[in-house]
This record gives sequence, C-alpha cells and structure tokens, in this order.
Amino acid sequence: MKIYWQLFWTFFKIGLFTFGGGYAMLPLLRDEVVRKRAWAKDDDLMDYYSLGQCTPGIISINVATFVGYNLAKKCGAVAATLGIVTPSVIVITLIAAVLNQFMENAYVTHAFEGIRLVVVALIADMLLELGKKNICDYKSGGIFAAALILTIFGGWSPAMVVLAALALGLIPFRRMIK
Repeated sequence: MKIYWQLFWTFFKIGLFTFGGGYAMLPLLRDEVVRKRAWAKDDDLMDYYSLGQCTPGIISINVATFVGYNLAKKCGAVAATLGIVTPSVIVITLIAAVLNQFMENAYVTHAFEGIRLVVVALIADMLLELGKKNICDYKSGGIFAAALILTIFGGWSPAMVVLAALALGLIPFRRMIK
C-alpha cells in the first residue's frame, strides 16, 4: 500500500508544479523519479517520455501511467495517474470559479509572464542535458538534425517527425570510421 501512496504523492507534486505542458515536467520527473526515488534510469524515463508522445493522450498522464505500471502494475498505474491529474482538476476548478475577477489584474498577468520565462529556461536546460546524453554518434546526430530541420523549416507535424525518426532509427547503421 505504501508504494501506491508514494506514487500518488510524487506525481501529485509533479502535477502541482508543472506549468507549460509535457516538456516542462521533464526536469521535475527526472529529479523525482530518477534521482530521488531511483524508480527508473534516465534511459527508461526517456523511453517512457517517447512512448508518451507516440500514444494518444496527454504526455504527462502517459508518462505517469508508464512509471506507475512499471513499478506496481495496474494499481501503480492508477495511483500515479490520479496523482498527476488531481492537482490540475483542483487548480482548474479554482481558476474557473474566479477567472473573470483576476485575469485583468496586472499582478496576475506579470506573474504568468514570469512563470512562462521559467518554463522556457527549464525546457532549455533539459534539452541540453538530453542532447548530451542522446546525440552520441553520427546516426543519432543526423536524426536529430533532420527532425529539427523538418520541424522548424519543413513544417512537418510532430507526429510525422516522430514516425520518420522511428523509421530511421530502425535502419542498421555501421560506423564508417574504424
């Protein structure tokens, strides 16, 4: 029973402090799931995150479900999923009740501007760390460069870029330099 509470509480905290979507939660996930609790390794977390992007639904919920299932099967998946969702339900309910009263408030507007800037910094930091760990040879560097170019300049949808990267990742690659 203790593991279910730990899963719920850990993902509740992640859900409570994640602003800006799935990418913004990566540093929190890594800190809680990999570093503090050792429930997964960095590679496992990236696999969960990659799967979370490829499966229907919200990335954070998918990742929480994968981590919970890996740790404690179905009940673990439910506990982690409820943990990640509960803060959003609470916050959205509270915001909906008072939204019109505060949206024009200059302090609220400036607070959200500050939060957005922090989210950008967190995402940039995580991208640099992920790049260092995952771009380790010519093949991974080429897939990264192609995905970046196709997304930014080619106008490809993220789903198509993920599928193309999947196909390229399956192609055997021999290192030409020995």
